[in-house]
Amino acid sequence: MRRREYSGPVQLRAMQSLAVRVFPTTGYRHIGDLAWNACLCPDRADESPTAVWTEGDRTLAWGWLESPKELMLQADPSHPGHPELVDDVLAWAERTADGPLSVDVAETEPHLVDALERRGYARAAADAPFMACLGRPLTGLPDIPPLPEGYTIRAQQGRDDVAGRAAAHRAAFGSTRVTTERHARMRETWPYRPGLDLVVASPAGEIVAYCQGWYDEANGIGVFEPVGTHPGHRRLGLARAVSTAVLHAFADAGGHRAVVYSRGDAGYPVPKLVYESLDFRTYTRTHTYLGQRGA
Repeated sequence: MRRREYSGPVQLRAMQSLAVRVFPTTGYRHIGDLAWNACLCPDRADESPTAVWTEGDRTLAWGWLESPKELMLQADPSHPGHPELVDDVLAWAERTADGPLSVDVAETEPHLVDALERRGYARAAADAPFMACLGRPLTGLPDIPPLPEGYTIRAQQGRDDVAGRAAAHRAAFGSTRVTTERHARMRETWPYRPGLDLVVASPAGEIVAYCQGWYDEANGIGVFEPVGTHPGHRRLGLARAVSTAVLHAFADAGGHRAVVYSRGDAGYPVPKLVYESLDFRTYTRTHTYLGQRGA
């Protein structure tokens, strides 16, 4: 077994190869989630360190310090040495991190929970924010709802649309992280497909809502990441309509299931209600575990 450490860009394809194998078991860390998060990484080469554990050409585990104190990790629960693998990932992160770590894991990842608790990590308070993992089959899909007059759903068309899609995300989430350049780079990241990244254009031609889909062909599972609506165009059913269009696109690609992650706590309830109105149902949830250096 070998560990490779990286101080620059994440080793995305190696990490995604494990995600493809593990997702049917855990339902967490879809290859599209990893691609999306990688495109949001800081541009500085000395940030977001990663480490990947391999045996031959097979990825067994990885750790990714998405921020100085926030760790994402994954380990193959079918590998006989997974307890030691997870301990190695946590030990590496604790040495590398700037202070106590915060780690989010799903209830379907008991091998990670066991390792965290063994090392003295404590679960966050019951009322802390968490993510609900929701899924639905790609059969019996509803028709795409009609849009208000003048609004249209389509794929992005050219540089202006790329800039408009990035601007819509910044407006929807109050974030500056998605620039035109980053969105353009994301469109070149595997497994991006233009036909799964749909937008809603307003009567004036501005992009005002979107649903970005990522498709795992090996497992036949698509994920929404992200979905957003410009604040000035909310309550018009745009997110529901464009999300339904992406569900149909997943089905047309040969998929059998769609998933999405949404805040499950009472602090941010609206997106989850939208997905539940599309017949998504919760199949697991995350918990945050908090540790300290040297745990």
